[in-house]
Amino acid sequence: MTSVKTPADEAEARAIQDELRSRVVFGEAGPPVGQGLVAGVDVAYDDERDLVAAAAVVIDGATLRVVEEATAVGQVSFPYVPGLLAFRELPTVLAALDALTATPDLVVCDGYGLAHPRRFGLACHLGVVTGLPAMGVAKNPFTFTHEEPGTRRGDFAALRADDGTEVGRAVRTQDGIKPVYVSVGHRVTLDNACAHALALSPRYRIPETTRLADSLCRKALKAAG
Repeated sequence: MTSVKTPADEAEARAIQDELRSRVVFGEAGPPVGQGLVAGVDVAYDDERDLVAAAAVVIDGATLRVVEEATAVGQVSFPYVPGLLAFRELPTVLAALDALTATPDLVVCDGYGLAHPRRFGLACHLGVVTGLPAMGVAKNPFTFTHEEPGTRRGDFAALRADDGTEVGRAVRTQDGIKPVYVSVGHRVTLDNACAHALALSPRYRIPETTRLADSLCRKALKAAG
C-alpha cells in the first residue's frame, strides 16, 4: 500500500515538499491522449466530524466509460494550511487508489501541480509518491496571473509566475465558458496535459474524471454518516 507521512507541523511539511520536489520528472511526454486508463481523484470534507472522503474513478481514455471506481473515508490528519493542502488529502486519496485493481496510465487531480506557490501541488505530490503520471486540472485560479484566453474551445493562456515562468495554462474547454487551470504534476508535459484536459471534457467545462470522482466522494461522505 502506498503511504505518505503525516508531518508533525508546518515546518516538517515544507521540508517534505522540498525533498520530494526534486523527484518530479518533467522530461517525459506522458501517455498518449485518447488511450489507456485515466483515473480522476477528488475529495469531500465533513468539517464537523473531521472526516475526508476520497474517490478514484478510472475511465477508458478512448470511450470515457467507467472501468472501475473506489472510495475511502478517513480522519483529517493535518490542519488546513494554504500551500500544504496535499497533506490533508493524500492519505485518503492514496487509500482509494490502492483499492483499485486497475493501474491507471494517468491520474487527473482536482487541483494543481507545478502551478503552486511552492511548485509542488497535489498532482506533483501524488505523482512522486505513486510513480504514476499525474496532472492537475483546477476549477479556480490560484496565485498566478494570466491573460484572458480566446473564447473558443481549445484556446488557452499561460499561467505565469512572478519571474515570467509558465507554470500552467488557463484552458477553455467549452466555447464561451470560463477556463479551467491545467498544470503538470509528474511524468507528463504541459502540452500533453492540456490535450488530455480537452479530450476528457467533451461536453462540460470540467473533465469527466473530475465530475465522476466529485459525485462519488460526496456519496461516500454521506454514506459514512
